[in-house]
Amino acid sequence: MSLYTAVATATGRDGRAVSSDGKLDVELALQKELGGTGDGTNPKQLFAAGYAACFATSMQLVAQTKEIDVSGMSVTAEVGLVPNGQGGFQLEVSLRTKLPDSLPREVGRALIEATHQVCPYSNAARGNIPVELLAE
Repeated sequence: MSLYTAVATATGRDGRAVSSDGKLDVELALQKELGGTGDGTNPKQLFAAGYAACFATSMQLVAQTKEIDVSGMSVTAEVGLVPNGQGGFQLEVSLRTKLPDSLPREVGRALIEATHQVCPYSNAARGNIPVELLAE
């Protein structure tokens, strides 16, 4: 049984995306790099924002269980669109985690790896989307 279900409806890349509760209502547009106007957001940006937020929240949870202070940390997700070699496309992701300077590098790296096992986006991507984990 699902703990929470998000519901959103979209009309395509040059249209709108709206959540069922109305809290998300964005104009969508094909990116300029792909021949569009770029006048709205696009699914890759929405995925990047969602993944970054989910990974950061998951890291806070994992850090709390390990009694590690990650105050001031942030996660930046870069979502690329690449050809899949079969006439279609796939995504690739780089997650850049900025950790507190006071956190030893090996502790930070272990925390990032542990978070990657907990984060729902990471679990959905595993085996489907290449994800590079980077510590800054």
